[in-house]
Order: sequence, then structure tokens, then C-alpha cells
Amino acid sequence: MATLQQLLGTELPLIQAPMAGVQGSAMVVAVSNAGALGSLPCAMLSPEMLRNELAAIRAGTGKPYNVNFFCHTPPAASPEREATWRSALAPYYAEFGIDAASIPAGPGRNPFSADMADLLAEFRPPVVSFHFGLPPEALLAQVRGWGARVLASATTVQEALWLEAHGADAVIAQGLEAGGHRGHFLSHDLTKQLGTFALLPQLVRALKVPVIAAGGIADADGVAAAMALGAAGVQVGTAYMLANEATTSALHRAALQSEAARHTALTNLFTGRPARGIVNRVMRELGPIGAAAPEFPLATSAIAPLRAKAEAQGSGDFSPLWSGQNATGCREASSADITRALAQGFR
Repeated sequence: MATLQQLLGTELPLIQAPMAGVQGSAMVVAVSNAGALGSLPCAMLSPEMLRNELAAIRAGTGKPYNVNFFCHTPPAASPEREATWRSALAPYYAEFGIDAASIPAGPGRNPFSADMADLLAEFRPPVVSFHFGLPPEALLAQVRGWGARVLASATTVQEALWLEAHGADAVIAQGLEAGGHRGHFLSHDLTKQLGTFALLPQLVRALKVPVIAAGGIADADGVAAAMALGAAGVQVGTAYMLANEATTSALHRAALQSEAARHTALTNLFTGRPARGIVNRVMRELGPIGAAAPEFPLATSAIAPLRAKAEAQGSGDFSPLWSGQNATGCREASSADITRALAQGFR
């Protein structure tokens, strides 16, 4: 089996996790130029924004890079579910003087599409990764058509085997510790989710393709531990969130550097799908997993005005403060320096 470096064309078997909302092309360029694989989160980008980011990456590096997309099936809108969700948020609307009737409904994230595939074909990114499964076969064939390597996240052995059978060149073992959205797609039962160091060796034994460890890896020692358990490489996100190139907000940066970062939870309140973030007021008061929240990504629109009002007052009480369970590796430094420090774990 080829090494991950051979598969990706990188010097290091290290991937910077795509993190929507806290990074863009600047981090991708810095990480790729440092020998790892920089990743661009694309699920929240319009075609014009994606084109601009890809152009910036092409201008900034000749090294391999990754573009990441979601593969969810957009749910049918449910007026009843939306009304229930807004009712749950009504006390907060009253507190901030928000007219609920003025809030538009709509998704906050779009799945990979034919239009996006056509745009990507102009740039031919060498690596394309997916979250929540894989896109339809025709779209995947288009991605493969320009020679891209395909990566995807698995949270269980069953998902990993499915991804291998459906064309993934390598599988990311996303442990329960990981920040941001869970990548599960075969089952929504969170009791089936495993920690990184429980999931990783099971995937290594079950698969023929390389397995990349993700979740809770924040420093060189964590990298070394993952490699000792058979990982072909690692994917790291939270440790890059204070990087010079990160666009992480001041509120989010402060939370990551505070005692609050020691308490994270999976929550569906911000998007409708479980994602790990630092526990804040709305998570405490409504409970991190709320039955009233509409399906992903329809929960986003109703809570967005609360986030905007609170942030304007200097509060992250209604913000998705994404973070993995191990924020100890977060530090203010260049993405290149963070990459080099993590790379010490490969020696």
C-alpha cells in the first residue's frame, strides 16, 4: 500500500482539517507550503467566493491542497418544525428585541453539486474530501476525471467500509473528540460514536486503504500516538484555530484560550446536526441536543439573529464556538510553525 505522502503528493502525512468560518485560502497556502496538506472548507462558499479562494491558492502555492465539501441531502422544509424551533427561541428574541417574523428561513450550507464540480474542474485540485458520505457516483467520477484523490470521514467501522467500497482513496477516522460537525452518515445514533484511539485501530484492521486519524490530536505527542496505533497520517483542526492565518473571531479566540474550552459538547442547536463546540449559555439552557431544532442545515437561520445581537454586545452566548475536546495545542503562531511542531511527532 502506498504511503499517505505518496497518495497525496505531500512531504508530511499531515492534513490541516477544513474549518468553515475560521479559515480560508491563507491558511491553506501556509500549511501546504510547509509540507502538509492545507484544506479549504467549501460548504459555505458561493461559486464566486470559491473561485476567488481557488485562485488565491493557485497563486500562493504549487504544492498539493485539499478542497472539502458536504454531501448531505437537503431536507424538505417543515413549517411545523420551524415554528416549534422559533417558539423555543422566543424568550431570547424577546430579550434582544428581535421580531421573529422578520427572520427568513433557508439553509446555511449546500451539498456538493454539478455546478461546483464544473467550477473545480477548471482548477483541478489534487485532493477533494467529503463529509457526510460521498457525492453521487456521476459527480465522484467527474472529480476522479482530473486525477484528484478522494478522502472522506468515517465515524464507525461500517461507514469506513462503505467509503472504501464506494471509492474513497483514504478514510479519515473521525473520533468523538473532534471539533465541528460529526461526519456520520449511515446512522444518527450518537451512541455508536467512538473515541479516536478506539476507532482508529479498528479501521486500520478493517480497511485496505490508508486510515487518517482525526480528533483530539493537538501536539507532536498526539501525532506519535496515532501513528503508533497504525495511522497512515493525521488530520488536525483545533490546534490551528489561533494561527496567524486563521479568521477565528476575537470572541472565539478568547473562548479557546479560557477555562471554558475544557468543556465541550456535541450540539445541534446551531445547524441541526451534532457538532462539537465550547459549551455556552444557549447550550446550557436549552440542552446541547434539542429536539426542536430542524434538520441540518435548517436550524441555522432562526438562531443567526441571536448570534449577531449577542456578538455585537461582546458575547458568544449564541455563537457556535467550535472546538475539539483538546484545545491545549492552540497557540498564536504561524500555520507553518504549527505544522512544523506537529511534524515532530512523525520522527
